[in-house]
Amino acid sequence: MARLRIAPTHSNLLRMREALELAREGYEILDKKREVLTTELMHMAHDAAVLQKRVWKLLAEAYHALEVARLSLGRERLEWAALSVNETVEVEVKPRSVMGVVIPSVEAHGAPPEMPYGLGDTTVELDEAVACFRHVLAEIPILSETMMTVWRLARELQKTQRRVNALQYIFIPQYEETVAFIESALEEREREETFRLKRLKSRVARPAIGPPMREYGQPYRDISGGKSPIYRDIGGGKSPIYRDIGGGKPTSREFG
Repeated sequence: MARLRIAPTHSNLLRMREALELAREGYEILDKKREVLTTELMHMAHDAAVLQKRVWKLLAEAYHALEVARLSLGRERLEWAALSVNETVEVEVKPRSVMGVVIPSVEAHGAPPEMPYGLGDTTVELDEAVACFRHVLAEIPILSETMMTVWRLARELQKTQRRVNALQYIFIPQYEETVAFIESALEEREREETFRLKRLKSRVARPAIGPPMREYGQPYRDISGGKSPIYRDIGGGKSPIYRDIGGGKPTSREFG
């Protein structure tokens, strides 16, 4: 993972350490949320599957009873009986929050519709069909709420999983590499500075190398046996002037 391109300074190091700590804390929180969402989603998905099978079974029984009633009553009398029923059930949807996920709460209010026709006008098959549809009517709001909960939990789990992956595989490694780079650069800079200071101290503490300073007007005396240049003061004792009379070779000299 490529590091962030920032200057290796102490302020950037502190800032990146804070960002890394925040990313790790966020990863821990989101990872726990992912585990809770996964567990809750598995339970809700199981409940939804069981409820869906039950509702489908009730619907199959209800439509079968309705078909039997149609055969016994006829289509026109069946439609007349159905149109005579008033709407007595209202469905209310209220939002609620589960682990930060907004989930609709579906509630059905009202009593099942009463049969407005007499017993002599209908058959037993119609009464059975009405009873089956009443059971279905009571289960459908529960099924719709459960299915919507499963869908929204799955969507939230997918979003949480993407965030966890981004923190785990992108941001945290990137911050770690950036912090390591800045620390390495600062340590290298500190070593160079320490080495520079040591060299400076050694130069300051080193004794002077070379012949001692001669006093004013004191000539040099050759001790090299005539092989090295010999300098003689020709300044008359006021301002020392030296002339090479030794042939231009290196000199070894001391005060005469």
